[in-house]
Amino acid sequence: MYYGSGTYEAFARPEKPEGVDKKSAYIIGTGLAGLSAAFYLVRDGQMKGEHIHLLEKLDLAGGSCDGRKDVTKGFYMRGGREMDNHFECMWDMFRSVPSIETPNVSVLDEYYWLNKHDPNYSLCRATINCGEDAHTDKMFKLDRKSAIALSKLFITPEKDLENKKISDVLPDSFWETNFWLYWQTMFAFQKWSSALEMKRYLCRYVHHIDGLPDFSALRFTKYNQYESMILPLTKYLESNGVKIEYGIDVKNVIFESKQNKKVATQIIYENNGQEKTIDLIEDDLVFITNGCCTDTSCYGDQNNAPDLSKIKNGNGESWDLWKNIASQASNGEFGNPDKFCGNVDLTNWMSATIEVSDENIIKHIINICKRDPRKGKVTTGGIVTVKDSTENWYLSWTINRQPQFKSQNKNSILVWVYALNTTKPGNFIKKAIKTCTGKEICEEWLYHIGIPTNEIEKYADKCNTTTCYMPYINAFFQPREEKDRPLVVPKESINFAFVGQFAETPRDTIFTTEYSIRTGMEAVYTLLKVDRAVPEVWGSKYDVRELLKACYYAVDKKSVDELPLTFAEKQAIKIVEKKIKGTDLEILFKKSGLFK
Repeated sequence: MYYGSGTYEAFARPEKPEGVDKKSAYIIGTGLAGLSAAFYLVRDGQMKGEHIHLLEKLDLAGGSCDGRKDVTKGFYMRGGREMDNHFECMWDMFRSVPSIETPNVSVLDEYYWLNKHDPNYSLCRATINCGEDAHTDKMFKLDRKSAIALSKLFITPEKDLENKKISDVLPDSFWETNFWLYWQTMFAFQKWSSALEMKRYLCRYVHHIDGLPDFSALRFTKYNQYESMILPLTKYLESNGVKIEYGIDVKNVIFESKQNKKVATQIIYENNGQEKTIDLIEDDLVFITNGCCTDTSCYGDQNNAPDLSKIKNGNGESWDLWKNIASQASNGEFGNPDKFCGNVDLTNWMSATIEVSDENIIKHIINICKRDPRKGKVTTGGIVTVKDSTENWYLSWTINRQPQFKSQNKNSILVWVYALNTTKPGNFIKKAIKTCTGKEICEEWLYHIGIPTNEIEKYADKCNTTTCYMPYINAFFQPREEKDRPLVVPKESINFAFVGQFAETPRDTIFTTEYSIRTGMEAVYTLLKVDRAVPEVWGSKYDVRELLKACYYAVDKKSVDELPLTFAEKQAIKIVEKKIKGTDLEILFKKSGLFK
């Protein structure tokens, strides 16, 4: 497997891999990673669909990319997905997946046209005082110490950031900046999250620094992630003969080591309460989804808080599978699941889905986001953060294009709410969100959008709110070492790979659709020796134009002569200006805005 960029590799179709007709594949888990592995086996590996077996414990494919309606409780959306125009593997896949809505076009075509006609951007990034605009005004407000620390983090080698928290590398003043407000609420980082992962995000999305304050860098699907991404993908696979086998609860994969090679020899699973096995040979490829950020999700509804009594550190079926596999490693090559699932107090947050149809509530929404959610277009343009809740629930909310579900009532809208702090009392509801019913969470949200306090309960009764507490949703952000996540294809592996958010591939960022799809693509290309390049992670961190632009926007669009520099720094700038005068570098600096 090798990386490449450019249209030569992107447009080429690989030859059929040698010996593929005698191979079979078993894919454990049907999240985006597992489904993308199946896709690349079909399209580029040219494996017969009937040789590919997707093993899923639940009765629905999609993993964490879900969205569903419970006919008795309402709509559930555990989370949403923010996409980027440089998700190279994702778009490589979806350019070949037919739309299930529009004949003769791909999912990518449909998505591309949608976001061209209705581009995403926010008109109110944060509120204070029950619905007033907090006027973050696209400003980062980085102080000198924070700006220097961020720059240092950007260039620090990953090895030097292993097991370090963000708070270990950034100053206390950083937490008061708009940069951190944007960053934390958009990506769900915490002060105790991995400094290594934050560095990866900085490097991966440096070309989007200018679009961070108003979300103009983002693109969204038409419907929820399940209907817009998972359904078209599963239909494509089924049309090519791939079988998804539901009710298959995989408990372990058995490996043998012999003559400097490791081989998966057996899959152990439960089906209908009975333990069964699948014996494997070297021509049977196994793709393992190790770990899951939505494992042990706990659900509540309008009148009931989620039952959290069964949550314990390290408990969860995806973690049990990974632990069983990791225990067979000879030198830690299968990763360290305990690093990620060992402290649910640090890895949880909670979300809610509020169904609204009341005209007065919708007027309050329009007052904040300056758009009518019933128009079917971008509404909030990303999350609206309640700035004066940072020491309480730390609430953010968003309304994507409506309807979010095809089955949604045409007069209703769905609001997605999430809280980063689950143990602190709310501003209005004076208890922890994780102990709240859907109605109580709705009341807190209604308070923050400006509904009068004496009317809040009445309006909360007019809404329907479902909730979801996720103990491991931030597990992949735990401080770690490189070896804590297994390589997509471990050294000496002959017939198995790891896919998903807890497999290790260089430079890319977890908690993204791209990461899952990339691991699936890399796994297939490696095990089948597909002779075509996997698209490299977009290289904006190496592009001097993007770096200069990022510096300009990070200091709130000031030129260097407007910055509070020391005398020595000013003298150094003068030397640089003199040295580059009349060169292309001078042109680049002036185009960036840093030099006048």
